[in-house]
Parts: sequence; C-alpha cells; structure tokens
Amino acid sequence: MMFQKEVELVEYQPVMVSEDSLSYELGEYIWKNYSNQVTIDFPSPKTDGRWRLQNLGWVGYIPVSNEFMIYLKPKVPLENIFRMLEYAYNLKSIHFFSDQVQCDTLQDFFNILAGILARRILNRGRKGFYKAYRDEYERLPYICGRIDLNQQIKTPWSVKFSCHYQECTQNIADNQILLWTLYVIKSSGLCVEETLHLINRAFRSLRKAVDLRPFTPQQCYKRSYNRLNLDYQPLHNLCWFFLEHCGPQFAMGKQAMIPFMVNMAFLYELFVDQWLKVHLPEGLELREQERVDIDESSMLYFIVDLVIYEKDRDKAIYVLDTKYKVSDSISPSDFSQVTTYALAKNCQEAILIYPGEINFQSGGLIQDIRVRSISFPLEGDIEKAGRSFLKDLLGVEPEMGKTSVSGEDSSDIEVRKIE
Repeated sequence: MMFQKEVELVEYQPVMVSEDSLSYELGEYIWKNYSNQVTIDFPSPKTDGRWRLQNLGWVGYIPVSNEFMIYLKPKVPLENIFRMLEYAYNLKSIHFFSDQVQCDTLQDFFNILAGILARRILNRGRKGFYKAYRDEYERLPYICGRIDLNQQIKTPWSVKFSCHYQECTQNIADNQILLWTLYVIKSSGLCVEETLHLINRAFRSLRKAVDLRPFTPQQCYKRSYNRLNLDYQPLHNLCWFFLEHCGPQFAMGKQAMIPFMVNMAFLYELFVDQWLKVHLPEGLELREQERVDIDESSMLYFIVDLVIYEKDRDKAIYVLDTKYKVSDSISPSDFSQVTTYALAKNCQEAILIYPGEINFQSGGLIQDIRVRSISFPLEGDIEKAGRSFLKDLLGVEPEMGKTSVSGEDSSDIEVRKIE
C-alpha cells in the first residue's frame, strides 16, 4: 500500500514538520490514540508554527490514515533486533542468519519473520498437523463413547443417544493459534507479494480443518509440549511476537493496514532477562518479575524486574532493573526505585542496566546497599557487549556458553556464534 506522506521518527529524536503536512483532525487522532508511542505538539509560537513529533522508544509503523504513515525507526541496527528476538522470544533454534539474510528496512524485518513462520507451518503441514483428543457431546443415532443416562432418562421417547466421546482432531488451540496469527499478518498490509503468497498458502493448508478464532499473545506463551508437538514451540513463540506487536485493535474504520509496533523497552527487558538466564555461571539463578508485598493485606506491592540468587543459600545477591532510556545520568526516581527493591530483598547490590553509558559514580553506601549502573549496549556485537556486561556485573571474567535455561530443550537454547 502506498502512502502520500510518511514521517520518519527515530527513537527519542524530535522531528519538526510543516503545518500543512498534517491536518488538525489527524493530529488530534494521533494524540488521542498513540500518545504512548508518539508525543505530538500542535503548531504554536512555541514550535515556530510547526508540528513537533517524538518517538517514545517504539519501532514499527502507524498508519494514521490511508494517506499518512508514521514510520517509527530504531536506533539499534535491525540485525541486532533479530539477535534480541532470538533471546527474548526463545527463537534461537530458528537460525535467522543461517541464510545470511539481508535486512535493510523494517518491512524487510517483518517479511523475513513472517516468511519463516509460513515456511515452518507449511513444512509441518507436509508431515501432518498435530492432533489431539477433544471432549465432545452430541445426540447420535448410534452409541459412541459414554451414554449420558440422566439426559437419556429425561427423554425416553428420543431415538437418538446422548453421548460423551472423544474425537481426535486437528481443530485444537495449537493449530488455531497458528491460523489466527497468519490471519493477522496477512491483514497487516506490510507483506510483499512473495511473502503474502507464502502466508496465504499456509493459511489455506490450516483453514481446511481448523476454526479461525482470536487469541491473545499470552495464550501463545508457556504452553505444554510433548514429543509429538515439540516443534510447535518456536512457532508459538513467533506467534507470540506478532500478536504482541500488531493487531486490529488499533485500526481506524476500513483502513487497509494495521499498525506494527515493537515496544523497545519491553523487548530490551525480555532480552536482558533471557540473555542472563543462558549465560549466568553455575551456582547462580535468575528470577524475574518477583512480587514484594508491602503490607499484610497484599493490597500494596511492587514488582522487581530481575533478582540473581545464590542457589545453595537461596540468597538474593543482585537486584537488577532495566531502563531503556537515553540519558547521561541516573534520575533520582530510578535511583530510589532500585534502592527500595534492594531493601525489600535484603540485598546489598542494586544494579541499573542501561543500553548506553551513564555518567554515574556510586556515592557510598545507603544502609549497606551499593547502587551501580552497568551498560548493555545494542549498537555493536551483542555477544561481545554481553560478555563485558557480565564481567562488570560479577567482577570476574565469566565462562560463556556452558549454561542453559532450566526446564527447556537445550538444543533450542544453545549459545552459538552467529557469523
């Protein structure tokens, strides 16, 4: 789909556009519907009679109307966003770079991921989609399974039997998630012709035996798998990514395109979490999103991003808080927040993690708590940056590539050097 006007907004960099580039009606629509993604200042003497827009840390597309598009551009190289996804959504088994994929634009990025999902679904379809038994209840002219005697007694004149039985079917949630995600992708308007052809083929192969019904991103995550459907796990993780970041709930009227927006703060937090799980030395354990109740009623509480424990003693030794911000120094609110977390966990090390260098020197101890800032940059080689980050965190040179996430297939999380 072609747009007459497009504004490109790099993360956190304000852009000024002329007053006639955007109508007040569309400006009001952006302000009302996308204020979490983009700040917009209306033309005034303060803005020299121009529109001022700023990307608040998102990557993607916002189709404001059929003629006007906002392109939210990353400050991180797209190649590194792939690497972040590999960790954040447990997609390392997909081998994004095995074919030396060239990705220059966000549309390339979207199409590569969509194409991978479609090809994997088609490959699974050739082997046969996963089937499972599903409970059914039906009135039949013959006995199948177990007769519902209570219902049968109530209608003795009926010549049909009330039966409870199980049916082996492909029409189950595992396959319905794939079908719904393909539907969302092909409705996005971001697919090029070649990718759309693959998506439609995969969609038709599933639609023959699977009902189309909506799913939330959360329903794709932490599902149960066995030896017969283990290959569905990376597929569902890709579905989780697509459903998390694009959806018709943002569409306006009969608009032919829906937004695709990646929250980089959320992705950065997930990435740091999963990267640490893979690379922490033996004897240490990472726990995420820990709830700390402040009063006995449990009505007042807060959530700690990440806590590193010593396994043997079950002792919290590091409290970590990720901050996807562009700043030269630590804000008082960030400092207070991580210090409070450390106090609550009876921990002496409070760490703020930023994607850039922060000018901060720890000014002594607060009740035996040392607050530090550590950088995990995203611009260069992520694995090299991670090794430096872990060395700064632990104070020693870490041994890399020997640990794995507990409870997951080690083949899916093996640490590999990506050329």
